[in-house]
Amino acid sequence: MFHKEGYKIILGTMLIMALGVVLAGELIDNFALQKTIQVALLVMTVLVLQFFRNPKRNTAQNGQHIIAPVDGEVVAIEEVEEPEFFKAKRRQISIFMTPLNVHVTRYPVSGTVVYSEYHPGKYLIASHPKSSTENERTTIVVKNDTVGDILYRQVAGALARRIVNYAKVGEEAIQGTDAGFIKFGSRADIFVPLDMKINVKLGEKVKGGEKVIAQLQ
Repeated sequence: MFHKEGYKIILGTMLIMALGVVLAGELIDNFALQKTIQVALLVMTVLVLQFFRNPKRNTAQNGQHIIAPVDGEVVAIEEVEEPEFFKAKRRQISIFMTPLNVHVTRYPVSGTVVYSEYHPGKYLIASHPKSSTENERTTIVVKNDTVGDILYRQVAGALARRIVNYAKVGEEAIQGTDAGFIKFGSRADIFVPLDMKINVKLGEKVKGGEKVIAQLQ
């Protein structure tokens, strides 16, 4: 199953691969070079298909839990001053995605979308601490009746050049469902209240839509 954001790119890539394989066979006499080009085109197609995969996730919805919005590695767990929405201290959990990770963004909590803003910016490496405030990004806040306001941020990386955000102010967010997509390498930051229990550690690999990263004490 593939994400809808990849349909055009997948189709274009497959057409290029098919045309390239045929032309290489027709125009290149050197067997080794011909096969090298054909294999390279096939590998490129497989990588594109892998990038846009959208596996089904089984979310155990729970109003006291914050789940990982994306797949990737936890690269930061720290108390910070969140300057955009809360203007107060929060616990920030950052998850870094490589191009090989699933890049679907999922709602970390159910509730009502009360804030959704896009910010143009730089394209620093997404694992860099300053990428959260200086890179191209979107900031979304979901108001949940149990845990309050939860902010998550989609951050573009050095390769990412497009962030897709489906969250609109006033709409209902359902924990674990599709909230957007980030193309070609990126990061997600989640800001939770300081008194929540953190269920992940630095370097841990998490699965979006399933892993509980924080919960009420």
